[in-house]
Amino acid sequence: MTNFYDFTLKELEDFLKEHGKQRFRAEQLFRWVYQKGVTNFDDMSNLAKDFREEMKSLIKFELPKVTQQLDSVDGTRKFLMAVEGSKEIESVLIPNGDRLTLCVSSEVGCAMGCRFCFTSKMGLMRRLSAYEIVGQFLNAAASLKDGRRITNIVFMGMGEPLDNVQNVFRAIEIIHDQRGIGFAKRKITVSTSGLAPQIKHVAESGVRLAISLNATTNEIRDNVMPINRKYPLEVLLKACKEYAEETKEMITFEYVLLKGINDSKDDAHRIVRLTKGIPSKINLIPFNEHPDSGFKRPPSREVADFQKVLMNLGKHVLVRKTMGRDIFAACGQLRSAMENHPKQMAIN
Repeated sequence: MTNFYDFTLKELEDFLKEHGKQRFRAEQLFRWVYQKGVTNFDDMSNLAKDFREEMKSLIKFELPKVTQQLDSVDGTRKFLMAVEGSKEIESVLIPNGDRLTLCVSSEVGCAMGCRFCFTSKMGLMRRLSAYEIVGQFLNAAASLKDGRRITNIVFMGMGEPLDNVQNVFRAIEIIHDQRGIGFAKRKITVSTSGLAPQIKHVAESGVRLAISLNATTNEIRDNVMPINRKYPLEVLLKACKEYAEETKEMITFEYVLLKGINDSKDDAHRIVRLTKGIPSKINLIPFNEHPDSGFKRPPSREVADFQKVLMNLGKHVLVRKTMGRDIFAACGQLRSAMENHPKQMAIN
């Protein structure tokens, strides 16, 4: 049987046609499932009984199972979800005023090897299917009460999204389709550690782009982000300029501040030079601790000083508020529930 949540609308139309059914039935099914939340064919009243009976033997409705939900003192919510192969992934709901952002995973583990990231210690176990990505959205949305809705989606969870291009962008198409969930593409951001040739897919999809910059020289970036050895800064930034020229969209450059590594005033000046000519904003992310990381988080005063230098040089720069540190749900802390993986920590 084929999983319904793995179909784009076009794929479902083709599937039904192969089985001798009218294409318009696909839109009816999308509306029943994604708009009305109905997954029992017997309850789909505008479909012929014979059609419903046949579909029962062809299509299943299967989502990743939520195995644990952890709520932070700051309102952040982390989900552990079981996926095929006896693996687990993590997704995070992050509140911020009127915004409620879902951070989704694209892989079990990650192959990029960024030294400051807890997920990287797992290595890449496998890439997620489209239904496992869509399922993160549906499970998180189902947990909400009192009319709250997810307002933004960021592909910044476990894994490198552009290392799983086919399934990530199929999932985005499913989530965006107006006959189903109807989530606006301008509210979706795909982040990459630096797979420069794949950035074209972000432009083609119509979603927004974030770049994990995290260093201002190839020497330092080679050390903390091995992907830079294949696609050095000059190659990555050229792809960013091409994205900006094609889409007319602003790029977010994420910059994890590592004490004594990339947080000098010279680094701040180099950020400005590197991003010159690229419509962009800078998100500063003070490093979030995790076991055996080998890195330190700069004091808040030094983070503020770094931000001030950038602002004085004319950059649009924000310090990302750290959310969910006590449940290891902050940026760079995600990892599946493996042996010795901590669930919570005390924070000041």
